[in-house]
Amino acid sequence: MQGIPEIDSFKKRFVELEEQINQPDFYSDQRRAATISREHQHLMSLIQSYDSLVKSNKELLENKSMLEDPDEDPEMIEMAKDEIAKSEQEIELLKDAVLVKMIPPEPSENRNIIMEIRAGAGGDEASLFAAELHRMYTRYAEIKGWRIEQMNSSVSESGGFKEISFMVTGDEVYKNLKLESGVHRVQRIPVTETNGRIHTSTSTVAVLPEAEEVDIEIDPNELEITVTRASGPGGQGVNTTDSAVQILHKPTGLIVTCADERSQLKNKIKALKVLRSRLLKQKEDVERAKHAANRKSQVGTGDRSERIRTYNFPQSRLTDHRIGLTLHSLNQVMDGQIEDITQALLEAEAKEKVEALLGSKN
Repeated sequence: MQGIPEIDSFKKRFVELEEQINQPDFYSDQRRAATISREHQHLMSLIQSYDSLVKSNKELLENKSMLEDPDEDPEMIEMAKDEIAKSEQEIELLKDAVLVKMIPPEPSENRNIIMEIRAGAGGDEASLFAAELHRMYTRYAEIKGWRIEQMNSSVSESGGFKEISFMVTGDEVYKNLKLESGVHRVQRIPVTETNGRIHTSTSTVAVLPEAEEVDIEIDPNELEITVTRASGPGGQGVNTTDSAVQILHKPTGLIVTCADERSQLKNKIKALKVLRSRLLKQKEDVERAKHAANRKSQVGTGDRSERIRTYNFPQSRLTDHRIGLTLHSLNQVMDGQIEDITQALLEAEAKEKVEALLGSKN
């Protein structure tokens, strides 16, 4: 069909998956079964949309042929004109749906995530903003019905976060939050500012897909593990045992620290989970860079060094620089209402991928 890549390879893959699903031992590996089932459902939806497109296109041609028949009843011709208008609109929507579904889903789309937020430039104001970003994502998770588990945190003297990492568990978490990675910039008048000047501060966000041991194998000999006494901001919550764990991954130089648990073992398990997720993200970034080397990305790489968004409090304005999106509802955004942003980013990413798909077929 014109403007649509061939469907044959997708149908062939669908048949292969059906054969695997029908094997007696299919559910012996639950993780593999879930992955295959998701791909099977995705391809089924694609094929159904493609079949609907073919049917609508056929009806369009039939109605157009009626207009060319000089013996056709005038009333039928008017009805055909109405049907043609409806079919043309339906075909455009179905074409868009088919093209989007032809884009292979990212392997990590359905994974949980570990999100890391760090105060950047701006001192205490940056750490306060990091805490507000943490609250924003926590509220968004509550709205989506996801679960939050804190991994590690370092509190600043002002009560904000120098850094905080936490796990978000739920349906399609990585898909919805993967494009939050980058530098978030805030513009506002700090409470300590006496002359009413607007200050600019930043915090960085990293979104890591949760990795399992089967995804990333870590050689224990490549780890340097240090145990120290956990430090805290003071009060009853201070950990007074030698339970804080720092892990250095020698080949990459990555360092992960976890001190939130009172148990050294629990901190070690959490630190290893974060390390695996960082290594998986590195691996995926390398693969993504290979495929994106020949085209400019509109949405961005998701790298934490890339400035992606500005939160302007005096004007209650949020701007996402990657897609030129501006919202004048900053209070609602900071209260977790970021669905409009995440969906706009996903739509822009899908459009970009469709253009790349069509370009590769030409």
